[in-house]
Amino acid sequence: MREKDQGRAREDLEEGGRRRSLRRAWLSWLAQLVKVLDLKATGRWMVFGLLIGIVGGLGALAFEGGLEFTQRHLLYHPTGFFPPKAGDPQAGFPQEGTSGISWWLLLLIPTLGGAVSGFLIFTWAPEAEGHGTDAMVKSFHKLNGMIRRRVVPLKAVASFITIGTGGSAGKEGPIAQIGGGFGSMLADWLKTSRRDRRLMLLAGASAGLGAIFQAPLGAALFAGEVLYQETDMEVDALVPCLISSIVGYWIYMMGLSGMGLPMGEGLFAMPPDPRVMSFTHPWELPIYAVLGVVCALVGLVYIKFFYGSRDRFFHKLAFIPLTMRPALGGLMLGLLAVFLGWGLGFGGANITGGGYGVIQLAINGALPIWVMGILALGKIMATSFTISSGGSGGVFAPSLVVGALLGGIVGTLARSLGLVEHVAPFVLVGMGGFFGGVAKVPITSVIMVSEMTKSYGLLAPLMLVCTVSF
Repeated sequence: MREKDQGRAREDLEEGGRRRSLRRAWLSWLAQLVKVLDLKATGRWMVFGLLIGIVGGLGALAFEGGLEFTQRHLLYHPTGFFPPKAGDPQAGFPQEGTSGISWWLLLLIPTLGGAVSGFLIFTWAPEAEGHGTDAMVKSFHKLNGMIRRRVVPLKAVASFITIGTGGSAGKEGPIAQIGGGFGSMLADWLKTSRRDRRLMLLAGASAGLGAIFQAPLGAALFAGEVLYQETDMEVDALVPCLISSIVGYWIYMMGLSGMGLPMGEGLFAMPPDPRVMSFTHPWELPIYAVLGVVCALVGLVYIKFFYGSRDRFFHKLAFIPLTMRPALGGLMLGLLAVFLGWGLGFGGANITGGGYGVIQLAINGALPIWVMGILALGKIMATSFTISSGGSGGVFAPSLVVGALLGGIVGTLARSLGLVEHVAPFVLVGMGGFFGGVAKVPITSVIMVSEMTKSYGLLAPLMLVCTVSF
């Protein structure tokens, strides 16, 4: 019996040795291929972009599936709150007073989610805190594109928990940091230069973003534009980011097709008449300019409140451990949702999660103007509580929600005065204008919103509002 055990142990050791040898041989061959292709930069980046795009696309599919699973089982079914779906042209405003929502669970679950997420982040990977984009920018400028390997799985799990338990956050920050982590790891394995590692970091972020938002061109531009406070762009990253973003998008869409899900239709349902979402009345431009000013003013409030919550409130709570501050943020979010929903009886639960369903409601014209105003302010507060406390999630989706609501307010007022015919175009333009201003990515915002909605008829007002807001 002992000889048999010893024989098995030897076989296991030999098998492990063979696997390590095969892995070393594969990486050595890949490194040699890279050296050969160094003579032709385009060919080299075709290989890099292909590899990063494949991993980024698969990572986006896994992230989307994991997030859907956690939201369904940790939030929707336990609380009885099922938000309106993006892409549903019939979605209407919910009457929460009769919907049977378990409000005490809507208070408890985000608190517990924040506690678990905070423990994971501040115990093993503090750089996974927050919305992820800042960490990616810091890695590019100060760490030569380095992202620790443990950050990728921890960022994914922490984001699943934060967003899945109701945290007001989006997917773009996590997927950018996760995709960038893939690019950084590949650069380490291939022993590339520091410059190439930094570009592979951006290519990885583009692959994940282009896939999960179905916006390959906007994602490629975002990775190069978000790095700087002014209108600069990392031009050298454009080709790697374009290649990886297109490949990631292709992998993601193939995955959706394989699961029998619709693809190529955009994230939101647009009005059936294509003339509604087109720019045909030049005299509307001054109204769009007003929307740009509104986006800028509310954007300043958003930024001040977001970073003020972090620096002047949560960071001042020295008596609360870092691991527990996201739990406090989750509790504050839950209290706000309960106050708005159970206390006042209108849409409070909709400030949780990413909020794409709220955008669909605004496009459908299902929200009264005063509700849009309260939800916009509530979303700003909820996002600040979730992410400024140390939770893991992005600010892209909440920014789109706030911008859509602002566009809905301006469009509704203009229609009531007989100045415009439709509100939906203002919702879409508000999305791009608000995000373009607060994130300082006006070019990216124009392209990405057009790709996400598969609506290119509003480029002129989008450019105007993004420019004015920026």
